[in-house]
Amino acid sequence: MNKVIFDTDPGIDDAMALLFLARHPQIDLIGVTTVFGNAPIELTTRNALYLTEAWDIPAPVARGAGETFDPARGGSYWPTAIHGHNGIGDVAVPQAVARQADPRPAYQFIIDTVRANPNEVTLIAVGRMTNLALALKADPDIAGLVKQVIIMGGAFDVNGNVSPAAEANIHGDPEAADVVMTAAWPVVVIGLDVTMKTVMTSAFLANMVESGRSDVKLLSDISQLYIEFYKQRVGDGMVVHDSCAAVYLVRPDLFETRTGAIRVVCGGIADGQTIQKPDGRGFPPSAWDNLPSQTVATGIKPDSVLEVIRAALVEGIAG
Repeated sequence: MNKVIFDTDPGIDDAMALLFLARHPQIDLIGVTTVFGNAPIELTTRNALYLTEAWDIPAPVARGAGETFDPARGGSYWPTAIHGHNGIGDVAVPQAVARQADPRPAYQFIIDTVRANPNEVTLIAVGRMTNLALALKADPDIAGLVKQVIIMGGAFDVNGNVSPAAEANIHGDPEAADVVMTAAWPVVVIGLDVTMKTVMTSAFLANMVESGRSDVKLLSDISQLYIEFYKQRVGDGMVVHDSCAAVYLVRPDLFETRTGAIRVVCGGIADGQTIQKPDGRGFPPSAWDNLPSQTVATGIKPDSVLEVIRAALVEGIAG
């Protein structure tokens, strides 16, 4: 079993990844931590509590950061055209959710859970990297106790989606992302290079709904606004960004990767750009030296990834 803390900002594609992590038989979802991003922290936390309650997911939810790692950076916008005004497709959500958040802030929940399960926990982070950076700041030694970190974010050989240089999750808190990428823990980055190739059509989603599962029906309802947004970008369907990162945990063989140190540009016209220095390539001495080699996904088998998602969501089996 793969023990996972899911760091998320629900978010429509976050919802699919959450259900995948809860349903896959080889994954033990031991915690959900929230961060601002697709909506303000109050809404992303409420959405995580609502979804874990609606889908009977026992993992505790801890509320995380509502502002950037460096508070002086400031400024956030909410992508309501993509995720709706409530963050999950504007489906009806009760204002009050019975389930309560863990009393600890997300960064402390991460520290405590990792220390209680040394070298066993994978952090899957699909929003801003703020909680992970705060955990490292508070307890740098946890880097040596985390099994791996899988990130949905970044763009390396393709343009970003909020600027020509930057992808949204990284652009939302570049300083936090740079801290996470340069820490002494193994990081795998699943970015736009591969996620934009992984499109779930409306027919594929409708076929899953025909299984009769109420959790998949709710997921479909949440996803309709997302499908509408992507019509002008990928045609029929939606890009399943966050689920790609979740699938990597159990099926890394479906991805092509390369390794090397990663830095994040903080400021200027390339603010939030992710850049990898390839292993084995020589450069003059610089701020890139003596950094850990991290992994970037450069290729993907999208049809196989979609089948892994379907198998877990519909049948509860490993695809």
